[in-house]
Amino acid sequence: MAFEKARGAHTRMLKPIVDRMSNVDPSTLTWISVLFAAGCCYLIATAGRDSEGGWRLLGAFALLLVAAELDALDGAVARAYDKVSKYGDWLDHTIDRVVDLALLIAIGINTAWVGPTWLGWAAANMTLLGSYMGTQAQSVGLGRNYGGFGRADRLVTTFVGLILGAIMAFQGTADIVIPDSISDLIGFNGINALSAVLLISLAGGIWTFLKRAMASRRELLDGE
Repeated sequence: MAFEKARGAHTRMLKPIVDRMSNVDPSTLTWISVLFAAGCCYLIATAGRDSEGGWRLLGAFALLLVAAELDALDGAVARAYDKVSKYGDWLDHTIDRVVDLALLIAIGINTAWVGPTWLGWAAANMTLLGSYMGTQAQSVGLGRNYGGFGRADRLVTTFVGLILGAIMAFQGTADIVIPDSISDLIGFNGINALSAVLLISLAGGIWTFLKRAMASRRELLDGE
């Protein structure tokens, strides 16, 4: 989607920092990003609906921002100084998936914001399946399929959700009530900023899985 296409522009913005990191091991940046992401997940999972919870969500936003920038830097540094390696590529993609899932699960287990815990797990599972379809295309000789709701899209959605969630916590805003006919089906009766992140990620994961699966199927059948 649009945010995935903006990665190139973001990488160019990081160039002044990359120019000062010739002696840095890209994998070190990857591991440091994990620490910030872990702190972010903790703050998300423990944020309430009061002013303290609002500050926790703002803190989570800041930590996630640092983690995301470090994640972008590791690849930029590797390419700039000819430090690209199979291990680095494997580590970067593995950590990306772990962080993606951890963020969604952290939101899902916060019962102050999300009623049914299945929502976080469902969003995480579909996110993983969507990513799997991309790598599976490579395993059968096709190009890497990045179509659908990508990582950049999920990060932007999460950033927006954290900011709006903090505002809701500070102002004591109630959830948006949904009709009983729908709430009886899905197991909760209101939507807020954080549960919306899970719903969007779940829908995006399903779309990504189907889009990438159909693209791969078409390429494979056309090649026979």
